[in-house]
Amino acid sequence: MAVSLSKGQKVDLTKTNPGLTKVVVGLGWDTNKYDGGNDFDLDSSVFLLGENGKVTTETDFVFYNNPQGGNGSVVHTGDNRTGAGDGDDEQVNINLSTVPAHIQRIAFTITIHDAASRNQNFGQVSNSYARIFNEETGEELIRYDLGEDFSIETAIVVGELYRHNGEWKFSAIGSGYQGGLAALATDFGLQVG
Repeated sequence: MAVSLSKGQKVDLTKTNPGLTKVVVGLGWDTNKYDGGNDFDLDSSVFLLGENGKVTTETDFVFYNNPQGGNGSVVHTGDNRTGAGDGDDEQVNINLSTVPAHIQRIAFTITIHDAASRNQNFGQVSNSYARIFNEETGEELIRYDLGEDFSIETAIVVGELYRHNGEWKFSAIGSGYQGGLAALATDFGLQVG
């Protein structure tokens, strides 16, 4: 039975699941009906962060155009351009045992592609969630439903895996940003040109 989290909650991942090394983070969403005439393209991105909360190199920013980071320990499985259908819209595979030691936190985000030009925001998105499941057994371990807390935001930090006393934990963050992916990337220490 998965642990269901609310915004701000933290939960042990590896301590309560001894021997767990390979997990999949699934992210999902639905878009509400509206008559803007443009398709929604939501993207998940992952930031591999050092002790200071910043990426150390551009390769620590994992997304559909840079699908691997952390020496191959974090793999984005691809871009879903429509969000159609049931289940996870995008997934990230993580081998916790091979994440480089300098990476202390792995932050998961969802952004709306071309949100400004398409006049889109997370007020038009519903049923957003993140879940973590055991890659080997398929067992869902953690689920975080974001709820409908967003209106004008174009990017969300969903949550993060982080190291604590030699174990991995998950924190449900649910913070919205305006300014889309560029604002997030800048916050996490990338130069946005």
